[in-house]
Amino acid sequence: MHVLLNRPTNKILRITNYPRIELIAVILTGILKYILMDLLLMRAIYIAGICIFWGAYILFRYSSNRDVLSHWGFTKNNFKHSMVFLLPLVVVSISVSLIYAHFNHSLTFTWHILPIICLYPIWGIVQQYLMLGLITNNLISLTKPSINKYVLIFLISTLFGLVHYTNYFLMIFVFAMEAIFLLAYFKWRNLWAIGIAHGWIGSFLLYFVLMRDLWSELFAWF
Repeated sequence: MHVLLNRPTNKILRITNYPRIELIAVILTGILKYILMDLLLMRAIYIAGICIFWGAYILFRYSSNRDVLSHWGFTKNNFKHSMVFLLPLVVVSISVSLIYAHFNHSLTFTWHILPIICLYPIWGIVQQYLMLGLITNNLISLTKPSINKYVLIFLISTLFGLVHYTNYFLMIFVFAMEAIFLLAYFKWRNLWAIGIAHGWIGSFLLYFVLMRDLWSELFAWF
């Protein structure tokens, strides 16, 4: 925790333009989400485009400095600790989703759930890279003195909740989920575990509680 809240000393992370440019790019990514996903239903195009864009950016930054991946949390270090910490949240969320579907008489399975369970963690990693790797770290680097950890947890969790407007249940749920993810990130800084947990939780919650077939939604525009 002490390391996370200190200002980075690596020379590439001292370049003042990076935090501001990254924050602007993340804001534009969020705006495009409302336009392409929510209004135009171009989910596959949006997700593919965002993954390609940010994947290319990660490679660009990595080509200049090999330490930037560990700074963001793309490391194998502490994966086990993070996953063990998050596993109760994953198990409880999946169990409650299945129980809810059972009592709501909507506990039906189709093959669509299988690709979602496999692919959603990738999208979860991308989302958490934006929320934790970029927004969280850049807010820390831009604030003087460094922002309080619990204030930051509230701000980032609230922001992630607002991204899911207008579904109020989902807004409240992801607020709490992101707060737990932030605790894990501050402690162990591992995006892989957090992204995988995000993907598994989201797959079951959306499919069995909100009754959304994400696989069909992905190609609804075509």
